[in-house]
Order: sequence, then structure tokens, then C-alpha cells
Amino acid sequence: MIINCLLKMIIVLLSLSFLGCSSVPVFPEVKEVEIAEHNLWKAGAETLIPEEYRSYKTAIRAAREQLIAENARFGWFRDYEPIQEEFRGLIRQGGRLLERIEEEKAAVSKRLDNTINLFHNRIRTLKRLSSCLNEGRLVRAKLIRAEILLENARHLAKRERYKEAEDKLRNIPEYTAGATEILRPVINRYSDRAQITKWQKQANEAIEESKTRGIYSILVSKVEKKLILLKNGRPFKTYPVELGKNGFRDKLHVGDMATPEGRYRIIKKLPKSKYHKALVINYPNEDDRRNFYLAKKKGYLSKGVGIGGLIEIHGGGSKGTTYGCIAMENRDIDQLFAMLNVGTPVTIIGTRDYENRIVAAMNGF
Repeated sequence: MIINCLLKMIIVLLSLSFLGCSSVPVFPEVKEVEIAEHNLWKAGAETLIPEEYRSYKTAIRAAREQLIAENARFGWFRDYEPIQEEFRGLIRQGGRLLERIEEEKAAVSKRLDNTINLFHNRIRTLKRLSSCLNEGRLVRAKLIRAEILLENARHLAKRERYKEAEDKLRNIPEYTAGATEILRPVINRYSDRAQITKWQKQANEAIEESKTRGIYSILVSKVEKKLILLKNGRPFKTYPVELGKNGFRDKLHVGDMATPEGRYRIIKKLPKSKYHKALVINYPNEDDRRNFYLAKKKGYLSKGVGIGGLIEIHGGGSKGTTYGCIAMENRDIDQLFAMLNVGTPVTIIGTRDYENRIVAAMNGF
């Protein structure tokens, strides 16, 4: 009997020992750390605070390995208190990292908003410029691409997909820079005070000639897209006009689709032309030829290119904006045709105004 009792006690003690080895306490902190890690991942820790997040995950793995090692010990010798405190520290650290993410989100969001506003203003300015210029048709194609990227970036930023938004924004300068490069020659000319002073001088000479000789004279201002008919040095009639596709540039050679600038005269009247009626001017004049050969000498033009000719003031309205001529509505060219004779002076300038439409459109650029 005594031996049987002793055997039973030994079996019970052994059973308790084995149970102590296999039973694993479940800390609430372990689950809370799992939740904290998931919340950090969901908040974008991988992209916003990648180094801190990697370090945090490494610390979690180390704490879990400590827990596994402690569970492997003989039940009577296990001490979970330090490990539990380690998990509590990870919970607190997770909370701090989540605050850090929110701060980073606010900073990134502000930076993206500033960049988006910068590009928005730049695109808006380029659109204003392109609306002033015939050359703007090439610009608008690039600006459409830039606007699409900008709208995508704005949408992604609102959804807190910051990296994708930044990727979109990085591609915008390719299109805004391309648009600016197209407009740069025109912008430079119409913001150049020396150039405008030259145009003012030519306009004043045209006005003075009309006044002194008591004749009609034509003054065309490209920026204003106006043809002013002078009579005795005073504006007599003003007509809207359209220019060539590159009309805001000074014509230099055949095929450049630019409208020439300078002092000319009517050399022929065509009662029937492709564009209703036409007044042919003497382009190229001596100044045009001199500039053309100088450009060739400096290597700005290829050897085979010619200077061109047949520049007219003609009808056709907006349909006449093709090769560098000055196009008017048919009813307007009818009036001019009836009033003017061969030999009438024609002066074509960019603008007389230092604060012209192009300069005004550049505000904020």
C-alpha cells in the first residue's frame, strides 16, 4: 500500500512538471504588439519611416524569440515578467512611431501641396501666354500632358499615396520646360525693352511720315493683333487681324511661317486672290536681305534655305493664318482695298507697349 501511494505521488508530480513545461501563458501585450505593427504598416510606415519601421520589426522578432526561449525552459524556472515588460515597451514605441508617421504625413502632404500649387501656377501662366500667341498651339499639347499628371498627383495625394504622387510630379517639368522652351524666343523679344524701343521708333516714324505727307499709312501691331489705318498721322480706322502660325516672330527665311517686321510699302493690289483680295508688300526689303545674309554668315541658317517672299495683307479671316501674311475679314480688306493705292507705307511692329499682353501674362511665372 505504501509503495503504491508513493508511486501515485511521483506520477502526479511528474505530470505537474510536464504540464509546467507545455503550458504557455498568453499576454494581452503580445496581441497588442501585433495590432500596433499592423497599424503602422497600414499607416504607411514602410514608405514614410522605413528605417524606424525596420528597427521596430527587428525588436518585435527579438521579443518573440525571447518568449519562445522562455517557454522552452522547465516550467518551475520560467520568468515572464521581463519579457512582458519588453512587450509593453514595444507597445509604447509603436504609439510613438504612429505619431511620427502622422507628423511625416503632415510634412509630406504640405510639401506636395506646395509643389502642386507651384506647378498649377506655372501651367496657368504658360496657358495664358499660349493664348496670346499663335505659337501656343504646340505649347498647349505639352500643357495638356502636364495637367493630366498634375490632376493624377492631386488625386493620389488626397488618398495618401504619396510616393505615387511624387512620381507623377517628377514628370511634369519635362512638359513645362518643353513649353517654356517653345515660348522663350517670343517671351524674350516682347519683354526686351531695347527691342520695344526700336518698334516704338518705327511706329513714330510711320506716324510722322503720314502726318508730314498727308497720306494714309498702315501700322500693324502684332501683340494687339490690330491694323491701324493712319490718316494725316492720326488713327483713322482700326481693324482686327490674324498672323502666321509663328506670327509673333520676325520672319527670317522661307517656310518659317513668321510675319515680317519693319517698314514696307504696298507694291501690288490683287482684286482676286486665294484669300479674297490682297495687298502685296515689298518683303524682303533691304533690311530683310541684310539680316538674312548675316544670319547665314553666322551659321544660323542652312546654306540651301531661301529668304522667301510674297507677304500680303489679305482677306480670309482666321482661315488666312497660314504662311506669315496678315489676314483680315473680307469686309475689312474690301474697305482698305478701296482706299489705298500702290506705294502706301506699311509698318509692322511687335508692340509699342512695354507692359504688353505677353509681359502681363508672365506675372507669377
